[in-house]
Amino acid sequence: MSGGRRRRMVGVAGLALASAACGRGPETTAPDRPRVALVMKSLANEFFLTMEKGARDHHAKNAARYDLLASGIKDELDVNAQATLVEQMIAQKADAIVLAPADSKALVAACKRAVDAGIAVVNIDNRLDAAVLAERGLRIPFVGPDNRKGARRVGEYLAGKLQRGDAVAILEGVPTTFNAQQRKLGFQDAIEAAGLKLVASQSGDWEMAKANQVAAALLAEHPELKALLCANDNMALGVVAARKAAAKEEAVRIVGFDNISAVADLVKKGKVLATADQHADQLAAFGIEYALEALEKKAPPADRETPVDLVTTETLR
Repeated sequence: MSGGRRRRMVGVAGLALASAACGRGPETTAPDRPRVALVMKSLANEFFLTMEKGARDHHAKNAARYDLLASGIKDELDVNAQATLVEQMIAQKADAIVLAPADSKALVAACKRAVDAGIAVVNIDNRLDAAVLAERGLRIPFVGPDNRKGARRVGEYLAGKLQRGDAVAILEGVPTTFNAQQRKLGFQDAIEAAGLKLVASQSGDWEMAKANQVAAALLAEHPELKALLCANDNMALGVVAARKAAAKEEAVRIVGFDNISAVADLVKKGKVLATADQHADQLAAFGIEYALEALEKKAPPADRETPVDLVTTETLR
């Protein structure tokens, strides 16, 4: 990278998107340090706030190695706002972009423009669509968990508390995202293996309010339900509220995914049976390290699978 390129200061990300995105400015800038932009999904979701904290903690320990710019969108579904954030990082000539995409297909075009501009791109959390990447001739390393494996572990733990033939339902994430698809498949793997009866699978769009509405309708339509499997913890919180409103706190089990603090507290109290911890803070650090490696070697590193741990009352003791 030229010295002139590195001397350009990066402004506060998302400033032009005040109504649609949340931006964070760089910690510091220096002419001899690469600038790494972390572009996340909704900062209204505690998971991504944890991811951001992990990035800032990593930067604090490695301030001499790189400058950090962290940003995210307000609305989990605002794919256009996230694509615009990527475009801003291209315009401001960031050296690397670490992206947790809101949509597995829609963000590929923005990534292509970044790569064409000579910017190293690393994909974290939610995998970009392999077919669309291939169509664009892109090789972007992925750093993140096996969501199907993690969801299956959660589902298997739930199945151990139920009887064969019990009715269950799935609250999916945004259907166009790879991690939502994989978590649904993992839940289905566990449900089928245990001989449970899947009576419904509907999207809650990762959002608490939407999941609350969907769960309320499912509990009314399927009074026989014994459990609801939620593809993230934001939705699990909405389902907990719906279960309470339906006066079914003792009759219906709930599991989630992400291990945000509010759900971890509910797991401790026995109000949520289990969740999965995919270590959002570590994801950010791994992504940044991969970005720095790509800049140094001038080639994308191999994909890396990161851990997912089952969280239950027993593991939290």
